[in-house]
Amino acid sequence: MSCTRLPRAAKALLVVMAVLSLTACGFNSVPTKQEAARAKWADVQAAFQERANLVPNLAAVAKGAAEQEKEILTGVADARARATSVQVSAEDLNDPAKMQQFQAAQEQFGQSLGRLLVSVERYPDLKSILNYQMLQTQLEGQENRIRVAIRDYNSAVQDYNTEVRTFPSMIGARLRGAGAMVPYQAVTPGAEVAPSLEGKM
Repeated sequence: MSCTRLPRAAKALLVVMAVLSLTACGFNSVPTKQEAARAKWADVQAAFQERANLVPNLAAVAKGAAEQEKEILTGVADARARATSVQVSAEDLNDPAKMQQFQAAQEQFGQSLGRLLVSVERYPDLKSILNYQMLQTQLEGQENRIRVAIRDYNSAVQDYNTEVRTFPSMIGARLRGAGAMVPYQAVTPGAEVAPSLEGKM
């Protein structure tokens, strides 16, 4: 009787060890990749915030030279307020609705900013103002940083999502309750392209 119990117990022990060894991969790699994606998301948020921080200075320079463009300036200010009020925390990265709300607010802000820059170009005197030239250069650089931050975030999300959906890590991911994250996507086609500022100086 004891002889028959030992093989069954040994078999059960082997099965448990096999399952644990398979899930161990996900238990270590899933949180690592999740934290990497969350860090990249923080970079995206920081890049958008830096852009938002530049706009009041650009608007102040433009307002002094183009008083009749108050409607555009008001639109930029409103879009900036909406864009900075929509926050997506690391815990929200698997919520498509919250991500879409954030993306829509940033897209609208970018479009308003583009209209302001086009409007400002109508005033030759403004283009020669050193402050305006510096701000325009900073905004061009910031738009590039935003694109890089989004690309890096999406790459980290792809890596994480692949990890939680493939065997054996998917076992550990399910045990942890880790779900797929939402990549950053433009709400309307072409919106991921920054406003072109070249040739306007």
